[in-house]
Amino acid sequence: MRNNTEKTIQILVTIASVVFLLILPRFIGGYFLHLITMIFFFTYLGTAWNILGGYAGQFSFGHAAFFGMGAFTSTLLQIHLGVNPWIGMFLAGIAGLLLGLFIGSLSFRYGLRGPYFALAMLALAEMLRLVAVEWMAVKYPLGITIPLKGDSLLYFQFTKKMPYYYIMFAMMVISLYLTRLIENRRIGSYFKAIRENENAADAIGVNVFKYKLIAMAISAFLTAAGGTFYAQYYLTIEEESSFGTSVSIEVLLGPIIGGAGTVFGPMVGAAILEILSEGTRNFLGGYSGVHLMVYGAILVVVIIFLPNGILGGLQTAFRKLSKVW
Repeated sequence: MRNNTEKTIQILVTIASVVFLLILPRFIGGYFLHLITMIFFFTYLGTAWNILGGYAGQFSFGHAAFFGMGAFTSTLLQIHLGVNPWIGMFLAGIAGLLLGLFIGSLSFRYGLRGPYFALAMLALAEMLRLVAVEWMAVKYPLGITIPLKGDSLLYFQFTKKMPYYYIMFAMMVISLYLTRLIENRRIGSYFKAIRENENAADAIGVNVFKYKLIAMAISAFLTAAGGTFYAQYYLTIEEESSFGTSVSIEVLLGPIIGGAGTVFGPMVGAAILEILSEGTRNFLGGYSGVHLMVYGAILVVVIIFLPNGILGGLQTAFRKLSKVW
């Protein structure tokens, strides 16, 4: 009876939250639309990272490789071949997936795990960034600008921010729903077993190599698709904003602070970080990089006092309280 009541409450809260977020743009201006869209955006990217890093336990410090691959793939296809950006988003996801399978096959087959895997991913992203820097210096020294074709859903271009809000909201909901499905299926149990102890998971019959590759493929596909949204949102890309280390850091900070290995941890972390980022930039705009110092301070506090993230800490506290009562 209690479980049914909890599920009913969860469903009602979810429905109410979705309805609220659907009607919210009608009551807020452009600045707050942008802020909430960025929260959705980094929730989406954090969720993509969370599947690999939070559930499967493969800590990646180079997701900018997939993000940049997605942004450049869809943009170049659109500019040079006239490929529709929606099709480009799917093809960008495939490009990211193939890159993920390639680096994953090499890393996992040769037993890279923990900090070694993280460094391998960092090296991949940095290598692609350097290649992009050299290529862009010759072909596009001022960056790549996507030509305007009008206010159109077909061309993924809008004069107002509201359509981007709804597109990113839909992408975020899909990624969260996918995470929930993974968590409640056998594949999620396999991911968690690998995260907790790869050798033990292998001993009980889990195909560790296969499921790590699956986690990598899903994570890479979603991240690359997010790169396409970024390109269409700003209508310009350049190597540092696509392949830079700062991208990888922002992608992983959300789930770590909010709660890696939980469905809504990336959303909690993204909301906190984006609000703090905007706040520090507005009040301390003259001090460049101060928001990164705030990120670092929050990360240190969370790691020390809430090793499972904010959401993980709250869940632990609720469990203890439920036992007491």
